[in-house]
Formats: sequence, C-alpha cells, structure tokens
Amino acid sequence: MDAAVRRSTDVTSTLTLPLTATRSHPVLDFDTLYRAARDDVYAYVATLLGDRSAAEDVTASAFERAFLKQGTYKPARGTERAWLFGIARNAALDELRRRKRSAALTAEPADDAPAPEDAADAALRRAALRTALAGLAPRERELIALKFHAGLDNAELANVLGVSVSNAGTMLHRAVTKLRKAIDEHA
Repeated sequence: MDAAVRRSTDVTSTLTLPLTATRSHPVLDFDTLYRAARDDVYAYVATLLGDRSAAEDVTASAFERAFLKQGTYKPARGTERAWLFGIARNAALDELRRRKRSAALTAEPADDAPAPEDAADAALRRAALRTALAGLAPRERELIALKFHAGLDNAELANVLGVSVSNAGTMLHRAVTKLRKAIDEHA
C-alpha cells in the first residue's frame, strides 16, 4: 500500500514537544520576562516621561513591541532584560519626540503614611532630589532611572545605551556625583 494513502488508525494520544531555541531564533519565556520586569519598566518609563498615565501606555506599547519582535532577541548581545529595556527606552523616546518636550518628574511618589515628624524631612529630601534631577542633563537623568528605577547593572546599561561597559560605568559615576553635589547644594 502507498505511504501517502495510508492513514493512522487507533491513535489514542498525541505527543507535544516544547519549542526549543536555535542559534538564530532563541525562544523567550515572555510570560516570565513580563512578570519579572513589568514594574521596573513602568518605573523607568514613568521617570523618563514624568506622566504616570502616559507611562502606562508606553509600557504597554513596549511590551507589545517586545512580544512582536521576540524573534530578534540575540543572547550574545545581552540579557533579555537589557533587550527589553532597550525597547522600552525607544518607546519612551518616541513618546517624548511626539510630545516635543523633555521629561520632568511632575508627581510626587506615593508614600506609605510616614510618622508626622518624618514626613516633613522626607518631603524636603524629595524636593531636593526632584530639583537636583531637574538640573541634570536628559542623558544623566536617563542613566539614573535605568540604574536605580530599573535596577540594571552596568553591562545592561551599556547594552541599552549602545556604549561600552566601562563608558557606562563612567557616565553613571559622573551623573551620580553631579546629583549628589546638586542635592547637597539644595539641602
């Protein structure tokens, strides 16, 4: 009997295999990546945009872009997290270009009801920090946001910004030094 004509009979189960990564197309565990990075991506984007509502939209857009382009991820170029933050950065910069304005922190972060005597001191520190951040160049604010809001290490910073690891470390050190000096002057 011809093999093309024969049909399977009495099949009682099927075998499913998980997708496997190849060198050219690694498979991302997108659900895990999303759950691990969503809050950090939102904090980073909110810092760049200064608008929580727009940050929600841009974060959703960044994850949508990442999902659609997950076949372009190359492990040799950096971590999944750095790749994701690169996409988020581009989405936030697209929004800023669309608005034709620079990002500034406009809303105060939510607090967990501090003691009354600590509230005034915390408010003064936040005001000094906001003023100092506003005095930084946009690139320096972005470095601070990637490092402290997104929690990226220097290698991931370098991947997102397209610079060497040592350059990323130097730029970050200079930005933090400048921020500390500005806070000291305002305090």
